[in-house]
Amino acid sequence: MTVFGAYSRYYNLLYRDKDYSGEAAYVDGLIRTHLSSAESLLDLGCGTGRHALLLAERGYRVAGVDRSEEMLAAARSQPSPSATFHHGDIRTVRLGTGFDVVLSLFHVMSYQSSNEDLGAALATVRAHLRPGGIFIFDCWYGPAVLSDPPVVRVKRLEDEETEVVRIAEPVLHPNENLVDVNYQVIVRQKGGGTSEQLRETHRMRYLFLPELEIHLKQAGLQLFAASEWMTGNPPGLDTWGVCCVVQG
Repeated sequence: MTVFGAYSRYYNLLYRDKDYSGEAAYVDGLIRTHLSSAESLLDLGCGTGRHALLLAERGYRVAGVDRSEEMLAAARSQPSPSATFHHGDIRTVRLGTGFDVVLSLFHVMSYQSSNEDLGAALATVRAHLRPGGIFIFDCWYGPAVLSDPPVVRVKRLEDEETEVVRIAEPVLHPNENLVDVNYQVIVRQKGGGTSEQLRETHRMRYLFLPELEIHLKQAGLQLFAASEWMTGNPPGLDTWGVCCVVQG
């Protein structure tokens, strides 16, 4: 099944406890620190548009790109005069315009599981970044993944209409720097009592800073800063999510 295919129908419910407002404020702070004059922003892998719309509210002109039509439909259902959403694959999309800031959040770069995929995604960043612009992304951090390997996790959520149980069963491939996260999502509709089961595998790549520097250099980009996502602390063995600021 395509990644985020049927899964996308329940995406906002599964991540409704995610602090999108806090994350948008954190990203805004990074932008103001590293490029205070920034006005335009490209969000690669925007999903349902939660980050993009919040950043638009903060005064940026935002374009979002995602390859899931279902997620884009959710993003477009919340119209904003400062945000537009485009269908495309971040490895190949070309919007024909430049941006002050390119974002790729919620581990989108870790979904680029091969060197070719990662190189193509970074080429897209380079193609859309104006001179002097910055690229901000987060990813799975290799030292932490290997020191604290992923384990089976169960998540239960519900709203007025739906109950969802998601079981995540990871399989580590240490020689490839990959983790296959096998999702089983059990959905029950309240009232009618109908239910369905969905299965998807999300292949995630964990990355190391020296490795990232090589890939970024090949794309004409330079790693400027790396820190723990949302804290700004130096990354360490317990830092599963690292945030990178890159200069064009």
